[in-house]
Amino acid sequence: MNEKLLQYLWNFKIFNSFDFKDVEGNELEILDFGRWNFDSGPDFLLAKIKTNGLVIAGNIELHVKSSDWIFHKHSGNPEFENIIAHVVFIHDVEIEEFKNKNIPTLELKDYIDENVFSKYKTLLQETQFIPCETIFNSKNFPINFHEETLLKKLDEKSIEIEESLKQHQNNYEAILFQQLVYAFGLKVNALIFKQLAESIDYKIFSKIRQNQTQLEALFFGICGWLDKPTDEQSKIWRREFEFLKVKYQLRDFYIHPKFSKLRPPNFPTVRLSQLASLYHQNQNLFSKLINAKNIDDIHQLFHKVKASEYWDNRFNFGKISSVNGKKTLTKDFVELVLINAVLPLKYTYHKSTDENIPDEILTIYQSIAAEKNTIIDQWKTLKVKPKNALETQSLLFHHRNFCEKKECLRCSIGIRLMNA
Repeated sequence: MNEKLLQYLWNFKIFNSFDFKDVEGNELEILDFGRWNFDSGPDFLLAKIKTNGLVIAGNIELHVKSSDWIFHKHSGNPEFENIIAHVVFIHDVEIEEFKNKNIPTLELKDYIDENVFSKYKTLLQETQFIPCETIFNSKNFPINFHEETLLKKLDEKSIEIEESLKQHQNNYEAILFQQLVYAFGLKVNALIFKQLAESIDYKIFSKIRQNQTQLEALFFGICGWLDKPTDEQSKIWRREFEFLKVKYQLRDFYIHPKFSKLRPPNFPTVRLSQLASLYHQNQNLFSKLINAKNIDDIHQLFHKVKASEYWDNRFNFGKISSVNGKKTLTKDFVELVLINAVLPLKYTYHKSTDENIPDEILTIYQSIAAEKNTIIDQWKTLKVKPKNALETQSLLFHHRNFCEKKECLRCSIGIRLMNA
C-alpha cells in the first residue's frame, strides 16, 4: 500500500463496505468524499461527514499510517487547519491533537478487498494516454461528435448548478459569484477560492459591491493577509475588514491561497483585486452576461477590469516589483473564465425557456481559441488538431469521462473502432 493508491481508492470509492466506524467504534458516515487535491495541502477538499449526529464540512487528509501525520509535520501548518477526518490504512498511533479536537480517525485496512491491490496496481502502471491508442484513428470521430459531447458536458454542469441554486433560494447572482471566484482561482487556487466564495454571504457582498476598497478588504482579510499590515494601504484594508467584521458579524474563517507554481500575474492577490474591480464596475453583471448574444459583447464587460493601483508595481503585499504597469485581464484569461464560469451558467439559465440557446452557446465556444494544456497536447500527438474551444472542451470531457474510466463500450469512438 502507498499513499497514492490509497487516495485512488478513496477518490473512486473502492471499498467492500461503507459502514464505516472510526477507531473509537463510532459510526462515521461519509456524505461527500471531497475533491482530490493534487497540489499542496489536504488530499481531499470540500468533503462532508456525519459523526455523533453532527454534519461537518471541511477537508480530509489520507495517510498510510496515522504516524505519517507527525512524520510529514502537518501540525501547525495553516493549510491543514480545516481537517475534519484523518483517513489511514493502518492506525498505528494516537494523534493527540485529533483527540482534543474530536476529529475522527478512520482505518481502512478492513474495508479494502486484498485482490484490489494487484488489480489497481496494473491499471495505475498503464502508460497509454487512451485505451485505444494503438488502433486510434482521428478519422473515427463520429459526425457532430464535438457538439454532442460539449452539450453533454453542459448538461452535467447544469445539474451541479441547479443543485447549488436549491441551496441559495434560486439566486442566480450568488451562483455567478461563486462560479467567477472559482474560475479566477485558476487550477491551483480554484477549490480554495471556492471555499472563500462559500464563506461569504452574498447579501453582504452585494451591499458593498460599489466600494472596491471594501471588496478587496473582504477578500484579503479572509485570506489572512491583513493580520500584519506592511504599509499604509494594507492598514486601510485592515481597518475596512475590521469594520465589516463588526458591522456584519462575520465569523472568523480564513483560507490560505497558494502562490507556488504560479506566474506573478496569476498570484491570488492580483486576481482577487481584479475580481473586486469586475464587480465594482458592473453593478448589473449577471443580467449583462446572461443577455450578451456574442463573444464581443461579453469581452466588453471585462475590457476595463484591472487590479487596483496598489498592484501596479506589486504582486504581493509590501514588495515593490521591477515590473510596473496596470494589471488588466488578458484575452486568454477572460476566455478561460467564460468557458469555466459564464457559459455553463448562461446555458443553465436559458435552456428551459429558449430552444435556440444550445446553438447560441456552441457558437460562442466556436469563437473562442483552442485551449492549451497537457491533455490537449496528448490528443495532438494522435493527430487530433482542435480548432477552437468547442473542440478542446469536448476532448477534455471525453477523456475524463470515457478514456480515463476505460468506458470503451460506451464510447462512440470505441464503438466505431470495434466495428471497423
